[in-house]
Amino acid sequence: MPSFACQRCRQPLRIDESLTALDESSADLLLGKLTKKRRDLTKAHLTVFYLASLSSEEQGQQRKTSFYSHDIHTTESPSDISTATTALLKAEAAKTATTTQAAQATSIQAPANTIQLEHYRNNSLSHRLKVATLLFDVMSSKSNVDHPMCQECTDMMLEGLERQLDDVGRERDCYLDFLKKIKQQQHDKAPSTTTSPSTDDTTNQDQLAADVERLTKQEQDAQATLDAMQKEKQHLEQIYKDLQQEEKDLEREEQAFWDECNNYQLKYQQFQNERDAINLKYDHDVHQLERLQKTVVYNDAFCIVQDGSFGTINGYRLGRLGSHPVEWNEINAAWGQTLLLLYTVANKLKFQFQSYRLVPMGSFSKVEKVDGDVVVAYELYGSSDYALNRLFLNRRFDHAMVAMLSCLKQLSDYAEQKDRSIRLPYRINKDKIGELSIRLQFNQDELWTKALRYMLTNMKWILIFASRASTVVDY
Repeated sequence: MPSFACQRCRQPLRIDESLTALDESSADLLLGKLTKKRRDLTKAHLTVFYLASLSSEEQGQQRKTSFYSHDIHTTESPSDISTATTALLKAEAAKTATTTQAAQATSIQAPANTIQLEHYRNNSLSHRLKVATLLFDVMSSKSNVDHPMCQECTDMMLEGLERQLDDVGRERDCYLDFLKKIKQQQHDKAPSTTTSPSTDDTTNQDQLAADVERLTKQEQDAQATLDAMQKEKQHLEQIYKDLQQEEKDLEREEQAFWDECNNYQLKYQQFQNERDAINLKYDHDVHQLERLQKTVVYNDAFCIVQDGSFGTINGYRLGRLGSHPVEWNEINAAWGQTLLLLYTVANKLKFQFQSYRLVPMGSFSKVEKVDGDVVVAYELYGSSDYALNRLFLNRRFDHAMVAMLSCLKQLSDYAEQKDRSIRLPYRINKDKIGELSIRLQFNQDELWTKALRYMLTNMKWILIFASRASTVVDY
């Protein structure tokens, strides 16, 4: 079964039953306004299609094709071809109706025609589809629109045609108005043209001569104006050429200016980059300097903490206990660090000790007592040897510790004088600090260790004063 599709949107269509079951009268009603020529061929085509239906399908197809081809060749114009197609459509419609009537008559009159009746019934659907196909062909040939179309496309086409109709109507009205104006102008000029020139020929000739003279003068004036305009044109063309040359010169100067400007911008950008790099480096160095200035090097170089009952400097214990014996090598190293601390702070503060001079030598440091030209050195280190000479050495060790305590007192007094906020926790009086003797001989180990811890505590306060003084001096 052939299928139909919309010729615009290509969507499948379902044909209404009224289009596939056309009779002759319906075909005349639909195609009456489309066909204007060769209306007398309709009955002949009905007869041909009816006779073709009585034969086999192959013979009927051949006859229909030969007739259709003959009809096309005999026509003289496209309108005749569409007329022939219209005739075929009507013949198909008549064939459908005639086939049904003939089948009914045959069934009543003669049982021998039963086979033909069944044949007619089977072919009725194909005849109806042919009728619809021919109908769409005729409609397509008579208009600029291809058929069939769906309802939506038909509505859109009708809207477009209505708009075209409105436009054409407005255009027609414009033409009519224009034609009316033309006719009115012609009517207004008619009396002047119909006047008889024979009334006063002399007056007309004089008027014509005056018109000729006036027009000649106007021509001369126009020619003079034209000559002046041509001269002015030449002058303006020369000015235009000069301006073009000046424009080219300005363009070259502008290009040179922009080249120089670009070079300057590049140099300026390089200078800015170099300046930014220097500023960044300067800022980094300033921050580094500030960080270094705020760094207390004395706390890093001389770390004084308390480890149980012992005071320690840089990890070396200063003192000894019966329950915690400490080697003399460690004690001597601690005394060397303590003397070095006192010596470094005094040099930083440019402080000069009275009657004493510190000699830092690590674990074998000394304290020299200066009395005029007489200089006596006291060893600031001890030993575990109890020989007679070692006992004498321990006495010198006691003198060295007392000298260290005297130097610490001098520096403490100087610090308290310079900074009123500093008050050392343990007071020093000759060989005692915090009412504890710093001498080793005839002293208990616990008291001696405690006195040394007090001394290191005061040393830490001296470090605080030195750090503050260093910050003030640096800024």
